[in-house]
Amino acid sequence: MRKFVSDFNKLIKLRLTLTVVFSASICFLMGSRIQGEINWLNWAILTIGGFLVTGAANGFNEIIEKDLDKLMKRTMDRPIPSGHMTTGQALVLSLIMAIAGTYLLVRLNFPAGVLAVFSIFLYAFVYTPLKRKSPIAVFIGAFPGALPPLIGYFAAFNEPRISWIPIILFLIQFVWQFPHFWAIAWVLDEDYKRAGFRLLPTTKQDKTSAFITLLSTIILIPVSLMPTRYLMPSGDAFGGSIYGIIALIAGLYFLWQAFQLFQKQDVPSAKKLMYTSFFYLPLLQLTLLFDFI
Repeated sequence: MRKFVSDFNKLIKLRLTLTVVFSASICFLMGSRIQGEINWLNWAILTIGGFLVTGAANGFNEIIEKDLDKLMKRTMDRPIPSGHMTTGQALVLSLIMAIAGTYLLVRLNFPAGVLAVFSIFLYAFVYTPLKRKSPIAVFIGAFPGALPPLIGYFAAFNEPRISWIPIILFLIQFVWQFPHFWAIAWVLDEDYKRAGFRLLPTTKQDKTSAFITLLSTIILIPVSLMPTRYLMPSGDAFGGSIYGIIALIAGLYFLWQAFQLFQKQDVPSAKKLMYTSFFYLPLLQLTLLFDFI
């Protein structure tokens, strides 16, 4: 049983799945605050449904890449390439999670369910095969990667409607993914090359790739400050001064790490940028939530 749990965690990429669920949950609470109250039952349904949908997308990803995972050191111990789980078993588990997760999200509202299905399709069946063909895969993958805030925010409403708040939440997570993924791609470049993945902007660890990564962190600063400029119907800013200060400081530190990569173009600098990206997004989302509340 313990071995199955370990293999299941690797199949669904547990840490990545929990990060996605965290993002959706935080944005659900923001949407709930707009309505004036939090429906904790719906929050639980979103959390479970989001976990299942994300786990399914990761499962499909590993099924498609099972032969490539054998070639990379960091993925060769995953359940399918290691022989601990058959492709059929992984497919059944992923289908069950996809159906159950989508059903739960549709119960909350139709847009949340549709966005969940769209994110599975885009991540598993467009982004995944594109990783070996062109660096444009990072741009395509940023869309499903930025959908959790939309799903979470819309799930808080009986009748969701488009407004600037979910769009801003989407944009912050969308732009953040570029320095995040490119830092990871730089660190794992040697391993990725074994599988033929082409994820760095120029497909190489060069000054141009480092500059484009730096540019993405520059763009992220004004995007992250958008909540301080958007006024809600009450006349208050969506993100207050506390959020604005923390977002600016975090953005400048993120930018500094990207500048270090641009200067040195080495793996240690890319690792520092990667670790910074891990903390940057949840810090902003939590600060925005508490500042907003």
